Amino acid sequence: MPINLSKGQKVDLTKKNPGLKKIMVGLGWDVNAFDSGSDFDLDAAAFMLGANGKCPTEKEFIFYGNLKHASESVEHMGDNLTGEGEGDDEQIMVDLTKVPANVERIAFTVTIYEAEERRQNFGQVSNSYIRLVDEANNVELIHYDLGEDFSIETAVVVGELYRHNGEWKFNAIGSGFQGGLAALCGHYGIEVA
Repeated sequence: MPINLSKGQKVDLTKKNPGLKKIMVGLGWDVNAFDSGSDFDLDAAAFMLGANGKCPTEKEFIFYGNLKHASESVEHMGDNLTGEGEGDDEQIMVDLTKVPANVERIAFTVTIYEAEERRQNFGQVSNSYIRLVDEANNVELIHYDLGEDFSIETAVVVGELYRHNGEWKFNAIGSGFQGGLAALCGHYGIEVA
Protein backbone atom coordinates (compact mmCIF):
# COMPACT_ATOMS: atom_id res chain seq x y z
CA MET A 1 0.00 0.00 0.00
CA PRO A 2 1.39 3.41 -0.94
CA ILE A 3 1.55 6.18 1.62
CA ASN A 4 -1.11 8.76 0.73
CA LEU A 5 0.25 12.18 1.56
CA SER A 6 -1.50 15.44 2.25
CA LYS A 7 -0.13 18.90 1.47
CA GLY A 8 2.98 19.75 3.51
CA GLN A 9 3.58 16.18 4.64
CA LYS A 10 7.12 14.79 4.50
CA VAL A 11 8.06 11.13 4.38
CA ASP A 12 11.25 9.06 4.41
CA LEU A 13 11.94 7.23 1.19
CA THR A 14 15.29 5.46 1.41
CA LYS A 15 15.18 4.85 5.17
CA LYS A 16 11.90 2.94 4.89
CA ASN A 17 12.95 1.30 1.61
CA PRO A 18 16.61 0.29 1.95
CA GLY A 19 18.15 -0.48 -1.41
CA LEU A 20 15.84 1.96 -3.22
CA LYS A 21 17.78 3.26 -6.21
CA LYS A 22 15.50 4.04 -9.13
CA ILE A 23 12.18 5.85 -8.83
CA MET A 24 9.55 6.44 -11.48
CA VAL A 25 7.77 9.72 -10.77
CA GLY A 26 4.36 9.65 -12.42
CA LEU A 27 2.23 12.77 -12.82
CA GLY A 28 -1.36 12.69 -13.95
CA TRP A 29 -4.36 14.97 -14.39
CA ASP A 30 -7.79 15.28 -15.98
CA VAL A 31 -9.24 18.31 -17.67
CA ASN A 32 -12.68 19.34 -16.43
CA ALA A 33 -15.60 19.43 -18.83
CA PHE A 34 -14.86 23.04 -19.67
CA ASP A 35 -14.13 24.16 -23.18
CA SER A 36 -11.69 27.01 -23.54
CA GLY A 37 -11.60 26.46 -27.30
CA SER A 38 -8.25 24.66 -27.34
CA ASP A 39 -6.64 21.54 -25.96
CA PHE A 40 -4.92 21.54 -22.61
CA ASP A 41 -1.23 20.66 -22.79
CA LEU A 42 0.18 20.20 -19.30
CA ASP A 43 3.90 19.73 -18.90
CA ALA A 44 5.80 18.06 -16.10
CA ALA A 45 9.33 19.19 -15.32
CA ALA A 46 12.07 18.59 -12.76
CA PHE A 47 14.34 21.28 -11.33
CA MET A 48 17.58 19.89 -9.83
CA LEU A 49 18.47 22.34 -7.06
CA GLY A 50 21.61 23.14 -5.13
CA ALA A 51 21.84 24.16 -1.48
CA ASN A 52 20.70 27.69 -2.39
CA GLY A 53 17.41 26.39 -3.83
CA LYS A 54 18.45 27.30 -7.38
CA CYS A 55 19.52 25.25 -10.40
CA PRO A 56 23.34 25.37 -10.69
CA THR A 57 23.00 25.78 -14.49
CA GLU A 58 20.15 25.58 -16.99
CA LYS A 59 21.22 21.97 -17.67
CA GLU A 60 19.65 21.04 -14.29
CA PHE A 61 16.22 21.98 -15.65
CA ILE A 62 14.73 18.76 -17.07
CA PHE A 63 11.65 19.24 -19.29
CA TYR A 64 10.34 18.48 -22.80
CA GLY A 65 13.17 20.56 -24.30
CA ASN A 66 15.95 18.92 -22.23
CA LEU A 67 14.87 15.37 -21.49
CA LYS A 68 17.95 13.96 -19.77
CA HIS A 69 20.53 15.27 -17.29
CA ALA A 70 24.19 14.63 -18.19
CA SER A 71 24.57 12.50 -15.04
CA GLU A 72 21.67 10.28 -16.24
CA SER A 73 20.15 10.76 -12.78
CA VAL A 74 16.95 12.44 -14.05
CA GLU A 75 15.23 11.62 -17.32
CA HIS A 76 11.89 12.92 -18.63
CA MET A 77 10.07 10.22 -20.60
CA GLY A 78 8.55 12.64 -23.10
CA ASP A 79 5.76 15.15 -23.59
CA ASN A 80 2.11 14.06 -23.56
CA LEU A 81 0.23 16.67 -25.56
CA THR A 82 -3.34 15.89 -24.47
CA GLY A 83 -3.44 14.20 -21.05
CA GLU A 84 -6.12 11.82 -22.30
CA GLY A 85 -6.54 8.28 -21.05
CA GLU A 86 -6.01 6.56 -17.72
CA GLY A 87 -2.86 6.46 -15.64
CA ASP A 88 0.19 8.72 -15.65
CA ASP A 89 0.22 11.47 -18.23
CA GLU A 90 3.94 12.12 -17.96
CA GLN A 91 6.74 10.26 -16.21
CA ILE A 92 10.18 11.26 -14.94
CA MET A 93 12.75 8.63 -13.99
CA VAL A 94 15.15 9.33 -11.13
CA ASP A 95 18.25 7.29 -10.32
CA LEU A 96 19.14 8.31 -6.76
CA THR A 97 22.60 6.72 -7.05
CA LYS A 98 23.54 9.08 -9.90
CA VAL A 99 22.26 12.40 -8.53
CA PRO A 100 25.27 14.76 -8.46
CA ALA A 101 26.56 15.70 -5.00
CA ASN A 102 25.82 19.40 -5.58
CA VAL A 103 22.10 18.64 -6.08
CA GLU A 104 20.21 18.57 -2.78
CA ARG A 105 16.63 18.72 -4.02
CA ILE A 106 14.67 17.74 -7.09
CA ALA A 107 11.44 19.72 -7.45
CA PHE A 108 8.65 18.32 -9.64
CA THR A 109 6.36 20.82 -11.31
CA VAL A 110 3.43 20.90 -13.71
CA THR A 111 2.67 23.88 -15.93
CA ILE A 112 0.02 24.64 -18.53
CA TYR A 113 1.54 25.28 -21.95
CA GLU A 114 0.48 28.64 -23.44
CA ALA A 115 -1.95 29.09 -20.53
CA GLU A 116 -2.47 32.82 -21.07
CA GLU A 117 -3.03 32.59 -24.81
CA ARG A 118 -5.46 29.71 -24.32
CA ARG A 119 -7.06 31.30 -21.22
CA GLN A 120 -6.47 28.18 -19.13
CA ASN A 121 -5.57 27.62 -15.48
CA PHE A 122 -5.43 24.90 -12.83
CA GLY A 123 -8.98 25.72 -11.76
CA GLN A 124 -9.97 23.83 -14.93
CA VAL A 125 -7.88 20.77 -14.06
CA SER A 126 -8.90 18.00 -11.67
CA ASN A 127 -7.61 14.71 -10.26
CA SER A 128 -4.01 15.92 -10.37
CA TYR A 129 -1.55 13.66 -8.59
CA ILE A 130 2.06 12.64 -8.26
CA ARG A 131 3.14 9.13 -7.40
CA LEU A 132 6.53 7.60 -6.73
CA VAL A 133 7.11 4.01 -7.78
CA ASP A 134 10.08 1.76 -6.98
CA GLU A 135 11.25 0.87 -10.49
CA ALA A 136 12.84 -2.39 -9.32
CA ASN A 137 9.56 -4.04 -8.25
CA ASN A 138 6.92 -1.63 -9.62
CA VAL A 139 5.57 -0.97 -6.11
CA GLU A 140 3.93 2.42 -5.56
CA LEU A 141 5.60 4.02 -2.54
CA ILE A 142 3.88 7.40 -2.35
CA HIS A 143 0.71 8.92 -3.77
CA TYR A 144 -0.22 12.57 -3.37
CA ASP A 145 -3.48 13.99 -4.74
CA LEU A 146 -3.29 17.74 -5.19
CA GLY A 147 -6.95 18.38 -4.51
CA GLU A 148 -8.99 21.15 -6.08
CA ASP A 149 -7.68 24.22 -4.26
CA PHE A 150 -6.35 25.98 -7.35
CA SER A 151 -8.12 28.64 -9.37
CA ILE A 152 -6.04 31.09 -11.42
CA GLU A 153 -2.65 29.38 -11.11
CA THR A 154 -0.87 28.25 -14.28
CA ALA A 155 2.01 26.41 -12.62
CA VAL A 156 2.23 24.11 -9.60
CA VAL A 157 5.18 22.85 -7.59
CA VAL A 158 3.82 19.39 -6.87
CA GLY A 159 6.51 18.03 -4.56
CA GLU A 160 10.20 17.46 -4.13
CA LEU A 161 12.74 14.79 -3.35
CA TYR A 162 15.42 16.03 -0.99
CA ARG A 163 18.48 14.75 0.85
CA HIS A 164 18.46 14.72 4.64
CA ASN A 165 21.27 13.15 6.68
CA GLY A 166 22.32 10.97 3.76
CA GLU A 167 18.77 9.70 3.12
CA TRP A 168 16.19 10.78 0.54
CA LYS A 169 12.82 12.12 1.62
CA PHE A 170 9.76 13.41 -0.24
CA ASN A 171 7.85 16.58 0.55
CA ALA A 172 4.29 17.07 -0.76
CA ILE A 173 4.24 20.78 -1.60
CA GLY A 174 1.26 21.55 -3.84
CA SER A 175 1.87 25.29 -4.15
CA GLY A 176 0.60 27.22 -7.13
CA PHE A 177 2.18 30.04 -9.13
CA GLN A 178 0.83 32.52 -11.62
CA GLY A 179 2.96 33.19 -14.68
CA GLY A 180 3.45 29.60 -15.81
CA LEU A 181 6.81 28.10 -16.61
CA ALA A 182 8.55 31.49 -16.77
CA ALA A 183 7.59 32.21 -13.16
CA LEU A 184 8.89 28.81 -12.03
CA CYS A 185 12.14 29.25 -13.95
CA GLY A 186 12.66 32.62 -12.30
CA HIS A 187 11.93 31.11 -8.90
CA TYR A 188 14.57 28.42 -9.47
CA GLY A 189 17.22 30.72 -10.98
CA ILE A 190 16.84 29.84 -14.67
CA GLU A 191 16.88 32.74 -17.12
CA VAL A 192 14.11 32.60 -19.67
CA ALA A 193 14.52 34.21 -23.08
